[in-house]
Amino acid sequence: MEEARTPVAPPLYQRLSLVLLGLSVFVCVLWLTQELVVPLLFALLLAILLDPLVKWLGRLGIHRVIGISLSVLISMLALAAIGYFVVTQAAKFSQSIPELKEKLHDTGQQLTGWATNTAHLEPQEIDDAVDKVKKQGMESGGAIVGKTLTTVGALFGFFFLLPVFTFLIIYYKELFQDFLSKLFARKDQDALEDVLGETKSVVQSFLVGRMVETAILTAMNWTALMLIGVKYALLLAVIGALMNLVPYLGMIVATVITVMVAFVFQDLNAALWVLGAYSLIQFIDNQFLTPLVVGARVQINALFSIVVVIAGGMLWGIPGMFLAIPLFGILKVVFDRIPELEPWGYVLGTGERSEKTQRRSLIKKKKKK
Repeated sequence: MEEARTPVAPPLYQRLSLVLLGLSVFVCVLWLTQELVVPLLFALLLAILLDPLVKWLGRLGIHRVIGISLSVLISMLALAAIGYFVVTQAAKFSQSIPELKEKLHDTGQQLTGWATNTAHLEPQEIDDAVDKVKKQGMESGGAIVGKTLTTVGALFGFFFLLPVFTFLIIYYKELFQDFLSKLFARKDQDALEDVLGETKSVVQSFLVGRMVETAILTAMNWTALMLIGVKYALLLAVIGALMNLVPYLGMIVATVITVMVAFVFQDLNAALWVLGAYSLIQFIDNQFLTPLVVGARVQINALFSIVVVIAGGMLWGIPGMFLAIPLFGILKVVFDRIPELEPWGYVLGTGERSEKTQRRSLIKKKKKK
């Protein structure tokens, strides 16, 4: 009788190669199917956010289908109102583009004179460099226009699919939960319920906190810009608050845009006041507003926050930058509750373990003893 052979684990380099190959294929699939995946992910987050409202309407005696429809309709109207405001305000801003071009031209002439006197450059050399930049911009203009048209077409598809996907995800919520339960053994049911419950709680608290934070930041930005006297204060305040949804990078971009507008339409003093005001607002947001309103439910450290935001932008553009943090927050919840993946959840976090994680570690140590 032959002895049973002990299975031999593949070497580390082979396992790493398979993991990298699988991740590469997965990322390629996500990129190729972004027109379907991005609306689906936004719909998933919106469905989790609207679930308490649907339950509340159900407790009032409203039929579930009607409750889901009302919830989705309210959310779509809110998004449409924000979009309408931004578009109308941007249209007013566009009327000042000729004035903006003229002031930018005057500023460019002043910078040319400063460079000529300070760096001892010939005016012709500076003009040649500017002409080269303009030529490169014109050559890439066709690609930019084509990409813009593609983005506009994708937006129409996005706003058509978003309410449909959101409605169906909420409607078939129990079906999906039963499906996940059937995938796992009975011994893993408690862990599965823990993951689903914590994921739902994390996403809801994070999204609601971000909405409240955005409203407060809009008020703070608008007040500061009105006191300084910056034109289009409300539009810039809203853009700054919305850009803040992209961690670390968004507020930097919003600050640069607002400083440039203040410098062009007013003077250098106004631009410096805007820079100081936005720096103070960002300090208040990071130190007080975010911990108080958003909380520490999505505990991803600053390094990985920046990396995943940039990676999301490379993969799906601006929508990917907005989706990056919530999706990795969900991923971290899953990692923290699977023993084999717990180290990955730890390295994504801030080094501070939650109370639940500490309790699980104590239970494991007691069992070993």
